[in-house]
Amino acid sequence: MKKVILTLLIGFTCALVAISCKDKDGKPTGDNIDNAFRFDSAKMDAFFSKYPDFKVYESEMKELYKKRDYHYVWFDKGGIVEFAESIFNQVNQIRSEGVAAQLPYKDQIDNLFYEDKHKKPDANDELLISAMYFFYAKNVYQGLDTKDSKETGWYLPREKVSYVAYLDTLMKDPKLLKKEGIEKIPLYYGLKKALYQYREIKGKGGWGKIEMDSAVKAFKPGDSSNTIAQVRKRLFISGDLKKNSESKVFDKELSREILAYKKRNNHNPDNLITPALVKDLNIPVEERIKTIIVNMERCRWLSPDLIKKGEYIAVNIPSFRAIYIKNGKLRLESNVVVGKELNETIVFSGKMSYLVFSPFWNVPPSIIKKEVKPGIEKDKDYLEKHDMEWNNGAVRQKPGPKNSLGLVKFMFPNSNNIYLHDTPSKGLFNKESRALSHGCVRVQKAKELAYAILEDDKNWNPKKIDEAMNGGKEMTYSLKKKIPVYIAYFTALVDDNGNVRFFEDVYNRDSRLADLLYKS
Repeated sequence: MKKVILTLLIGFTCALVAISCKDKDGKPTGDNIDNAFRFDSAKMDAFFSKYPDFKVYESEMKELYKKRDYHYVWFDKGGIVEFAESIFNQVNQIRSEGVAAQLPYKDQIDNLFYEDKHKKPDANDELLISAMYFFYAKNVYQGLDTKDSKETGWYLPREKVSYVAYLDTLMKDPKLLKKEGIEKIPLYYGLKKALYQYREIKGKGGWGKIEMDSAVKAFKPGDSSNTIAQVRKRLFISGDLKKNSESKVFDKELSREILAYKKRNNHNPDNLITPALVKDLNIPVEERIKTIIVNMERCRWLSPDLIKKGEYIAVNIPSFRAIYIKNGKLRLESNVVVGKELNETIVFSGKMSYLVFSPFWNVPPSIIKKEVKPGIEKDKDYLEKHDMEWNNGAVRQKPGPKNSLGLVKFMFPNSNNIYLHDTPSKGLFNKESRALSHGCVRVQKAKELAYAILEDDKNWNPKKIDEAMNGGKEMTYSLKKKIPVYIAYFTALVDDNGNVRFFEDVYNRDSRLADLLYKS
């Protein structure tokens, strides 16, 4: 009986000791720590001296191990843990994520997983795996830092993420490593599939070059030429045409697919084989791959939370298109005109807070200097002919059908003085390239956008909106609910059918971004 009591007391005492040796979060403290799975913090400085290419991750790695009291993350008594192998496998497939950067010290890291995975824990090996994790997280999830993205003209907000804290999330649910739609916007995953497809095409030799007689203005349905057969083959290789009959005759099937191709890629929507189309089709597959990669990088700069909101307006500069998402669904899509190269529309975000019907146009000082004053010098009636007037030393254009802002403008106050607006110059929307404005965004369906924005507002109906737009008197209306507006720059998109759509790099930003990616 005494032995039983003694055993119980010993057990109870040990339980108390065990409890007392944990902090309030349940982490081991004091003499109860298994020092076999812990290393001396001084070894971190030695590690970065030995592996200087990983010094970029020093602050985060020190934060990680300080948080864990310098316990091993990637080793247990059996060697390297399974989750470390998952990270290693993802790093070995990092090229599929459109990442050009090479993992430093890859041979040493390969040896850990291929030859020494069951070895006893070693601080140097432990830190190599941590550095590998941060390399993966920074390149696949974060991309270039904010300073670099701003250098490419990107001022949309970027979410700050702690990849130290995110490691805990991944370790609890390793499936997140491969799960789509969690860390990046849907476009990223569409481009990732396209990257695989275009690399397959490159591996098979690409799509060659189409030859077109310079004396031919265009081929039309019914014509016959070697050029037509080459166009057919090119569209088949890229997946735009389901089969290749190798025929030289311009038949209905080819005509239909050329029209679809032109519509997808912002060309004039006809079914002719023109020199412009041939020039576009002759862009090498290597260049298309580069375009896909730089746009995958831009996707990293956008948080999925931005587009999970039920209502927002998004403008994509290179495609000259705007969309209005309402209640999580596409409510309106419209062609737009954006700033020309000397007056680039800024990539940024704001919140639409009010509409102005029958607006005045306060002419910017730069336009007064370059256009209005020279016009007055040549013609004393210049202001009257353009429905303009002096106003406190400045010039403004009166409301009405001639007003450069059209009949309504959509305001989201910002330091760039950019907004969406109507325009009387409707013919501009028929142009293939629409980088033509002084920086603001002209909306083809401006009236329809006003209808859509105000359709749930009891104060308005289409008739009242039309009256306000054509009233000839400026009127401002504050929205009851502000609408997020995003102005972005993507030269490649993917449609619902998985087709890649390529657009003109109107501000020549792709090559600059590519240079940053391939140097990183």
